[in-house]
Amino acid sequence: MPDMSVEPYQDISFGKDGDLDGVGPDRLLKLDVTDLVMFAHGWNNSPATAARLHSAFFAPFPSLVSPQVRLGYAGIGWPSMRFTDEPVPGFGRPDGSAGPAGPAGPGLDPATLAALGELFPGHTAAVARLTGLLEERPEAPEAFAEFGRLVRRLARAPAGGLEDCFTDDLPQDEQGPPALLYEDALTLCQNFARALEGAEPGAPPAVGGGTRTAWRGAKELLRQTTYYAMKRRAGAVGELGLGPLLGRLARGRPGMRVHLVGHSQGARLVAFALRGLPDGVRSVKSVTLLQGAFSHYAFAPSLPHAAQNSGALRAMEHRVDGPVVACYSRHDSALGAIYPLASRLAGDDRNAGGPDPRWWAAGHSGLQGAAPPSVRLTLEEALTRGVPRAGCVSVDTASVVRRGGPPAGAHSDICHRELARVVVAAGRIGR
Repeated sequence: MPDMSVEPYQDISFGKDGDLDGVGPDRLLKLDVTDLVMFAHGWNNSPATAARLHSAFFAPFPSLVSPQVRLGYAGIGWPSMRFTDEPVPGFGRPDGSAGPAGPAGPGLDPATLAALGELFPGHTAAVARLTGLLEERPEAPEAFAEFGRLVRRLARAPAGGLEDCFTDDLPQDEQGPPALLYEDALTLCQNFARALEGAEPGAPPAVGGGTRTAWRGAKELLRQTTYYAMKRRAGAVGELGLGPLLGRLARGRPGMRVHLVGHSQGARLVAFALRGLPDGVRSVKSVTLLQGAFSHYAFAPSLPHAAQNSGALRAMEHRVDGPVVACYSRHDSALGAIYPLASRLAGDDRNAGGPDPRWWAAGHSGLQGAAPPSVRLTLEEALTRGVPRAGCVSVDTASVVRRGGPPAGAHSDICHRELARVVVAAGRIGR
């Protein structure tokens, strides 16, 4: 395990249904701190990878906080994964080795295969067949139908499990299921391939591209179906695990101020923790969402395209004794180009794959539809003038969150002093 850049620090580990693992919570109760920053990673291959990310993100904090603040740190670990062609800029390969990630190819490297096996035990044969199809890239359309059946099998919630209750950011009862899990696999793969190439997803296929061009999109279909499972899991861990843990901390250390931070699906985790807070708990003083991989309408009391419906986190910002700050960047191609394709609903051909705001993510455009409306700030404004004391706040961080190549773009470019300063400003713990 790598050395941690800050102290006192404590790992907190959750299982897939939010069950706690280890003695971390007991140790948190013993920390002699006034404030606790808890960071939830997004997609990672191992606890060691998560620890390296936590260390890098926390490193600037000691020089930023007020001398009156005794700051403690916690890294929230949960069972997730990252494909190894998604590096964290300036941080190295997701598998922990030195150097940049290798070029994205159609196949699956050994580290990604191992991560899939750990994440989806019991699906060894399906993962092996998926690997074979990605390597062979057969031109027959039937091969894509088989590929689609296999990846969707991975995405199913385990029978009798709790995760299936935490899938949706927006109500699907009147709108139908997501296209990712139901529409023609070849069409989805072609759209993903075009998005990765920077073309409009609805554009005609490239001349001579054929089905072989779509196999790059097939790898993206696997990635996004896997992330669909992670989205569900993040909600379960947040509401069933982190929320009750925060209640336990509030009872045991009533004076401790807690600041939640989450990246990508980890942002969804800390946001859903607000639904699991026991009544009356007011210890959460700020929430900072870094490139949040969930709907930008999640906090909306009424949806612009369906006024009778609300987001899954309606009014949850009122459970925070401080602001909910969403940092977003236009350089995040994972959320700007791929997320809308993966999120739109089956059978919905309106702007299919195009710039349809119904399917945008919080990390792409900030929080939308909140009441009162989300305050919108540039990063410079947030760092010089501060952020509001309460409510939803959206901060455009594109000036620093800008590094990263395909397929994710700047999605994981989060280890910046400026983002640490946003957290400090939101929690009012700065110098």
